[in-house]
Order: sequence, then structure tokens, then C-alpha cells
Amino acid sequence: MSDGKMLEMLERIARSLERFAPAAGQANDLEAAEAYVWHADSGWLEPIASVNRLDIGLLKGIDQQRETLLENTRLFAQGLPANNALLWGARGTGKSSLVKAVHAEVNNGAGAGLALVEIHREDIPTLPQLLSLLRDSDRPCILFCDDLSFGTEDTSFKSLKAVLEGGIEGRPPNVIFYATSNRRHLMPRDMIENERSTAINPSESVDEKVSLSDRFGLWLGFHNCNQDTYLEMLAGYIEFYKLGVEEAEWKPRAIEWSMTRGARSGRVAWQFIQDLAGKLGKPLD
Repeated sequence: MSDGKMLEMLERIARSLERFAPAAGQANDLEAAEAYVWHADSGWLEPIASVNRLDIGLLKGIDQQRETLLENTRLFAQGLPANNALLWGARGTGKSSLVKAVHAEVNNGAGAGLALVEIHREDIPTLPQLLSLLRDSDRPCILFCDDLSFGTEDTSFKSLKAVLEGGIEGRPPNVIFYATSNRRHLMPRDMIENERSTAINPSESVDEKVSLSDRFGLWLGFHNCNQDTYLEMLAGYIEFYKLGVEEAEWKPRAIEWSMTRGARSGRVAWQFIQDLAGKLGKPLD
């Protein structure tokens, strides 16, 4: 075989190997953005240029929850002791919106530099790996998991318990954990009842599972709002986004909207505003 053909064959082999080789890992830079998403498969913290969130002033009907979480986050951003927080309750009531809004509010004040790091529920087993990365940084980080819950056969809650409190290393001082869930104890009621009925020692078995929520120093409950609060949310949105529509026009439509959805909540209110703005031909900037 001539040298030319040999070189051509080697180049084809090299290109083939490159196609099958894993992509080079991307370097993590915890100073690149104010928010990140954790990709467990590649060990990468993806910087988020623009966070999908609402202004904190638009979150109505959750004044106590807002002030409690805001104070806790400010203390943490100042390097003072603060608690992990579990925001639990009815769906669509502003739990995840509050976490993101509080993060922005604190960063607008004296706590500038606070990072928000989102970890997906299915990536909870990789928490130790993520915490190792965050531990190496001096930047304060809110570790955020939305819609956290565990099923009957799921044992990853044990690793989360150890990370929050009780492990040898424990939670890094520059990390705090905020989670949202529809369940106060992060597990379905029928799962807890089943443990009571089948375990050799029911109280010990149940305690092991519900003790996860005890690792959160703050429990903030969220509930469906009444009609007045629902309409107050809408009035705030309409004014903030300058939609220029009279109350007599939007109010009956908003009430009908909530009736067709069978609920009144922040999510239902926002969905109505999107529908209203679209029909008015106005963007929600």
C-alpha cells in the first residue's frame, strides 16, 4: 500500500473514532451567570442567561410566605445562619415563582452575587457530586428542586437526608436547599399508610420516611386563593404589563375562566393573562 493511501485510510479511521468519542466536558464557571441548571449526565452547570420569573410584587395572597422566605434568603446571602426551606401545598399557588422572585429580590439588594442552581428531581442521587462542585466556590448558592416527591420504590430520599443533615460532610456553608412539593412530607399519603399497616414496627418505618421533611427548617404552606385575591392578582398583572383594558371587560371573563378551570390560583391567573394579552395583541415584556 502506498504512503498516500495509507495516510488517507488513517485519516478515515481517525474521523470515525472522533464521531464515536464522547464530547469534551465543558468547564464549570460559577461566576458566569446568576442562575444555572445542573446536567448530571455530563457534570455540567449550564449558565442561564435569562431566568423565567415574575416580579415579586406580582405575587399576591402569599405575603407571610414571601416575607419569611425573603428574610431567610437575605440572612443566607449575608453569610449568616439560615434554614433549608420546603414550600408545599396546592399546585399553581406560586411556590416555584416565589423562590425565583426572592432570588432576584435579594440580588437586587445587598446580597448581590447569590446564585440559583436548579437540580431536577431525577438527578437527586447526584447531589453529592454537585455539592462537591459548589463547595469549591465561595459564592453563596440556592440549590433549588421543583416538584420534589418520592414514590413507593424510590430510595433516593435517603441520600437527600444525608446531604441536608446528618452526613459526615453535611451541607456546605455556601449552599442552602429550597424545594417545592405538593406533599408536606414529600411522599403520598397511601405510601405512609401502607408502611403503618405492613411494617414490623410501623412507627419506625413511617418515621424514617417522613423525617426527610424534618430536615427543612422552614415549612411554608400554600393554599388555593379566594376570588378577591385571584382578581387582585389579575389587576396587578394588567397594570404591570400595561394591557389597558377596563375592569368591566376583563373581570367577568376572568371569573368564567377560573370556573372552567375548576380552580383559582396564581397559575390560573397567569394563564388568563396570557390569553387576554394574546387576544389584545400585546406582548408580555
